[in-house]
Amino acid sequence: MNSSAMSPRGVPTLTEVLVEAELGPEAEPGLPPLAQAPNLPDTDLVAEPTLAPAREDPAVVEARVIQHVLVDLQRQVDLMLEYRLREALSPVLARVCDTLIRESRTELASTLRDVVARAVAQELARQRAR
Repeated sequence: MNSSAMSPRGVPTLTEVLVEAELGPEAEPGLPPLAQAPNLPDTDLVAEPTLAPAREDPAVVEARVIQHVLVDLQRQVDLMLEYRLREALSPVLARVCDTLIRESRTELASTLRDVVARAVAQELARQRAR
């Protein structure tokens, strides 16, 4: 079987494309653009697969690793600092609150005694004035 007999008209066969690629795109201007492949430089035709990750610059990789380490370290430092501050400040704040409540009660009791004493003195003064 002849492959050109099975090919539809106007569609080049693989051998025609390869021959024209070797000759250059100017060889036959009447062919479709797919057949007119540009001359490729003589390079290794084995390319890296497109799904494989591209190799990155070691400096970029190092910078990324440093960034991740610093972010993780910052999170751990924040958690530890918060824990230690709560642990250290809890007893201090409890004592401060106790002192504040005690002093507030003392001051409130003193103020209340003064107010009651004035009210009683005013009422006694009114009773004597009658």
